[in-house]
Amino acid sequence: MLPARNEVRTLEADRRCDVAIIGAGYTGVAVARRWAELAPDDEIVIIDSSEIGEGSPGRNSGFLLEIALASDADPGQMQRMTECNRLIGDAMQSICDAVHDGAIDCDLERTGTYRAAAGDQGSRALRQYRDFLESADLPFEMLDRSSLQERLGTRYYEQAIYSPHCYLVQPAALIRGLARMLPSSVTVYENSPALGIDKAGADWQIRTPGGILTSRKVILANNAFSKNIGVGGSRLVAIYTYAGITEVLPDEILDSLGSERSWGLLPTHRLGSTLRRTGDGRLLIRSQYGYECETDNAVVGEILLQLLRKRYPQLERTGLASVWGGATGLTFNGAPLWGEARPGMWVSSGCNGGGVVKGTLFGKLLAEHANGLDVPDVKSLFGAASWMPPEPLRQIGFKVVSGIERFQGRAEI
Repeated sequence: MLPARNEVRTLEADRRCDVAIIGAGYTGVAVARRWAELAPDDEIVIIDSSEIGEGSPGRNSGFLLEIALASDADPGQMQRMTECNRLIGDAMQSICDAVHDGAIDCDLERTGTYRAAAGDQGSRALRQYRDFLESADLPFEMLDRSSLQERLGTRYYEQAIYSPHCYLVQPAALIRGLARMLPSSVTVYENSPALGIDKAGADWQIRTPGGILTSRKVILANNAFSKNIGVGGSRLVAIYTYAGITEVLPDEILDSLGSERSWGLLPTHRLGSTLRRTGDGRLLIRSQYGYECETDNAVVGEILLQLLRKRYPQLERTGLASVWGGATGLTFNGAPLWGEARPGMWVSSGCNGGGVVKGTLFGKLLAEHANGLDVPDVKSLFGAASWMPPEPLRQIGFKVVSGIERFQGRAEI
């Protein structure tokens, strides 16, 4: 949906810098932006295995949540969530400011979000979500099936909660714009994957197909793939998920899709399906998961289309214009891998599907931490990624647990 970029540069020779960042996503860009403010004389280089907007930062569904979610209403946890929400709110505001200052055309809009339940499992989760919002004194609105049909044009869901604390965005346009705004002290090399990292005295040497990048300090901002270069192997897995989007729908179908013209719907079950209606009149669905490898897009596309038509039978003759997959870093307990991994090496990985706003926050805090500033206790507030059993037990466990959860939450998929 975006025009081709012509300014792509690739690392084609050995190079030295003060700070090397692996990953040109929201975390890596936030690290670079904040580091350049704190140490403007440092030469910063970002490398990425793909092109900006082509990887996971541009492949997500474009939900920018302003609040952290607690699993229960325990007073101690609620106190932590209050601080988390303040930090996340500040990060979201920084994104809004950047979009305004850089005139980034990315359809950023504070629409709020719906969380909808289709079955018993989803309804139980929705009650927990309501209890959390009430305990946190956050505004919300309960909706029944008829109200959802009026707003979103579907009778698939039994009930939902609307929360105003969410923005929607065209994610590929956003990450492109944020990268374009980086200061001149930051150089970005795309199509330059990190093949490995070696220690050479006081330096780190990052091997790429085109040359070796040498730096005293290195930041790993490549989510689950940090484990491929030696960090987080016992705490991270790469989970692939998939999405499809229609062409712009004709007026006769759009007229049947409810009164809301731009909205996002999140499932109450973590394996459920996400929906979006875009401002230009398309429907997007995200669903299905793969462990450490991608499934054939043609197969996934048929499944996605079936799931979309379950919710909107009027799309019987409508297909998907595009189908794609993207990777996210998953940890066992949903907490990030964050902080100094080794002397001179810092990491922020394991976004667990919340990478735009949290990635922006964690990247900024990581730059401050690495530069010796006092920062909030990320591990205390957001948790620390827990240990996972080694393969093949890890994969077996994932398949067993996800299989059980898929069956229990099948109405939400």
